[in-house]
Amino acid sequence: MNDKHQKVFSTLESLGISFQVIYHPPTPSVEDALLYWKDLDAVHCKNLFFRNHKGNKHYLVIFECMQQLNIHDLEQRLKQGKLSFSSPERMEKYLGLSPGSVSPFGLINDKEKHVYVFIDDKLKNAARLSFHPNENTASVSISTTDFIRFLNHMGNSYEFLTLYE
Repeated sequence: MNDKHQKVFSTLESLGISFQVIYHPPTPSVEDALLYWKDLDAVHCKNLFFRNHKGNKHYLVIFECMQQLNIHDLEQRLKQGKLSFSSPERMEKYLGLSPGSVSPFGLINDKEKHVYVFIDDKLKNAARLSFHPNENTASVSISTTDFIRFLNHMGNSYEFLTLYE
């Protein structure tokens, strides 16, 4: 277990959140991860990290992994102006993460609560959700209720919204 994994697991344990973890080779894409997720009973999530056109606001967008996201449509739904993917440097600065490992667990590293989180409202109906524990060599499943508790504890602003009709 590496330091990034341990920091996530320690945070979850301190909150009394139970979780299931599976270890696997690096999986920078959903297609790679699908091979290993078959034994993890959860809705697997895709997490994208964006910045606004000025570069002064950052957004983590969470949705079901098999969905494709139209960025122009997302801009209209979020009403945050033009969006672009954040650079690896911004990802490291605000979430302590590298490309291929974006996860809401990166909020552990956002001490200034700078990142705003948008979550597809369809995920509210899932019993469990899965994410990388800040590195793409493992996947963690937690209950959706516990995920909300985690978000509340982190203190970042978040909201559920319809990303797909």
